[in-house]
Amino acid sequence: MRETKTEEGEEPDYRFTLANERTFLAWVRTALALVAGGVAVAQYLPDLGAPLPRSVIGVALIALGAVLAALSHRRWRRTQRAMRLGRPLPATPQIPLLAFGVTAVAIGVLVLVLTNGH
Repeated sequence: MRETKTEEGEEPDYRFTLANERTFLAWVRTALALVAGGVAVAQYLPDLGAPLPRSVIGVALIALGAVLAALSHRRWRRTQRAMRLGRPLPATPQIPLLAFGVTAVAIGVLVLVLTNGH
């Protein structure tokens, strides 16, 4: 039988595998929250004077959630492989992506709120 990449190396301690799965699920929950937030912004946030910024913010949140969801599986797979092979855990682009993405959206919302001065 041919070994797949996820089966090569040694089986790690099950606690590490379960921790890796919990981390994967946490990233998926974060992605789902971003998508839900984007839908809420696009559908329910008042126009605040212009509908386009609302749509841009909603689409940005949904896109960020979609990218994080896709990257979460890649991260889970790469981490599992590294553990099986006894290698250092790989770096991930998810943390800076999330930090900068949420910061950019927050700045966009702040500008929108300040320019519409309530």
